[in-house]
Amino acid sequence: MGNTDRHGLIAQAVRDAGSATVQALAELTGASEMTIRRDLDALAAQGVLERVRGGARSLLLRGDEPPFALRAHEAVEAKQRIAAEVDSLIADGETVLLDSGTTCLEVARLLRGRPVTVMPLSLQAVHLLSDAPTATTLMVPGGKPRAAEGALTGPLTLASLAALRFDTAVLGCCGLSAAEGLTAYDLDEAAVKKAAIASSRRVVLATDGGKFGRTAYAYVGPAGLLHTVVTDPTAPAGEVAALEAAGAVVRTV
Repeated sequence: MGNTDRHGLIAQAVRDAGSATVQALAELTGASEMTIRRDLDALAAQGVLERVRGGARSLLLRGDEPPFALRAHEAVEAKQRIAAEVDSLIADGETVLLDSGTTCLEVARLLRGRPVTVMPLSLQAVHLLSDAPTATTLMVPGGKPRAAEGALTGPLTLASLAALRFDTAVLGCCGLSAAEGLTAYDLDEAAVKKAAIASSRRVVLATDGGKFGRTAYAYVGPAGLLHTVVTDPTAPAGEVAALEAAGAVVRTV
């Protein structure tokens, strides 16, 4: 098992249980206790968990959004498949509004070097695309980055979106259901997603199946606003059918 996979497994185990011992994590991963201690130190430095005597505990309270550093280790292969499918939906020459989040960052990696115009809504994606080959045109919005997340929000971000029109908005989400629609953990981020939808001809949602059936407290809009949803096979069949009945095309990869 590689470092990335092991870190993801450790982060998920600590998150699910609330805490875990070094011994338990060593048994779970098949790694030595010395390796697990190094892993925990690295994950603690990223803000994924907190080191305690003999192990680690989660930093999350109920209803909290998992930190970016933790989400970056989750469902990596699924996010890469989703990103590849999203990339295939975007034609050369398009103007693309790219949301924040770990799945959208994978999309940014694939758009880098393509003949498209991209406005990313996160510092991570701006940095990734800042030295892209000349075929890619990078547009940088204003705004205030959320701590640790890098997501751009606030009046300057909203003004940037209101001044432009995009062929495609690629969005992420915190929760998605046919009944409750698209939701986010942060009110400012929800406002940015609403503005992104209003400024785009087509809305593509890129999300792993774990977000289906969840509802975060900041409402973005009804599921009917989505043209295409790209997800993985873990998405519940009932939710997929309900989204398709609402008018969205659901692509499972």
